[in-house]
Amino acid sequence: MKVVEVAVGVIKRADKIYISKRADTLHQGGLWEFPGGKREQQESIEQTLCRELLEEVNITVLEQTSSKWLIEHDYGDKKVKLDVRLVEQFLGEPSPQENQLAQWVNIDELNNYEFPQAKFAYHHASDEKLVASTERNVGFWAE
Repeated sequence: MKVVEVAVGVIKRADKIYISKRADTLHQGGLWEFPGGKREQQESIEQTLCRELLEEVNITVLEQTSSKWLIEHDYGDKKVKLDVRLVEQFLGEPSPQENQLAQWVNIDELNNYEFPQAKFAYHHASDEKLVASTERNVGFWAE
């Protein structure tokens, strides 16, 4: 089965994270997610994240962490490899560009939203909480 490479941006401002809701017609539709998308053949993962965040939420990424978290997950019908990066420096105000619901959420409230299984690994936002929670609760953790 082919692995789909995905760049994911955890857009953070102070103690809030920007999340959006997947369209019901998409794979894992109706669930919340951090913006991002599939890597195209000739792109680096950094280029993918910049392109996707501009297309999806209309921001220009000024700085992103290098692979903060790598997560691989098999949904049964699809395997994904998520390259998750923290984005704290950007131009513009995030706003949905693809008719999706989107909002800023306090870090401590992320667990109140339903995310795809693979994204459970980074629902907690401070690095220390995230790493501890991930190592304790998620079997597909890979760094």
